[in-house]
Amino acid sequence: MESMTREQILADLQRSFEGYLNEYGADSIGTYEEPGQGGRYYFGCTVKKDDRTFHIHTPFAQQEDGRFTALGNGWTAETDDPMLQDKRGYGDLESALKEI
Repeated sequence: MESMTREQILADLQRSFEGYLNEYGADSIGTYEEPGQGGRYYFGCTVKKDDRTFHIHTPFAQQEDGRFTALGNGWTAETDDPMLQDKRGYGDLESALKEI
């Protein structure tokens, strides 16, 4: 798999955001990134829709040189609502956006 810099990953995500606002009825959308455990790092987007906030992300492995490689484990949609469970296993970002 190809390794990328943080900036490359975020730029790739941002290219599609304007279209996602219109297509999926989101109020706003921005980048999401969070360091995880064991060299994992999560990249994706934060979406606000219908007064709810979702973090949709996929895991990457951080390499010794600081670059990142996608782990290919699918996408997860987390919500800030404690009454709702996270949803995992989306094949791509668009599939997750359709479900929220």
